[in-house]
Amino acid sequence: MQNTLIADSGYLLALSNPRDKFHQKCLDASMALEGDLVTTWPVITETCYLLLSRQGAAAQANLLDKIARQLIFVWAIPDRQVRRLTELTLQYADLPMDLADGSLVLLAEALGHGRILSTDQRDFRTYRWKNHEPFENLLLPD
Repeated sequence: MQNTLIADSGYLLALSNPRDKFHQKCLDASMALEGDLVTTWPVITETCYLLLSRQGAAAQANLLDKIARQLIFVWAIPDRQVRRLTELTLQYADLPMDLADGSLVLLAEALGHGRILSTDQRDFRTYRWKNHEPFENLLLPD
């Protein structure tokens, strides 16, 4: 699973919205992708909600179609990981960490890497997978 990149909501949203300030950067990153995109169901839920409210049903359907065509893979949180998600939520309560972000930390731990595409410049500089490993934001490098 080393040839995968983690996709965050901000990346998926910016990719679908030509007026988003990160849209071109997301398009460029998508064209240069070497590997598969993987995300989580909480990220898909968050993204679909925002797409529906901001761009309508067609934008939401487009994202779901990408999943159906396996252009984006979705990792399901194993039941045994819910306790870890609870720990992360409490550990990062000062940010706070939402469910979607917590699920991406779990995904990074499962993959064994933190290579992510995210428009979030604050949180993914702060979060650590395996409690000490930093994320590497390939969309907005430091």
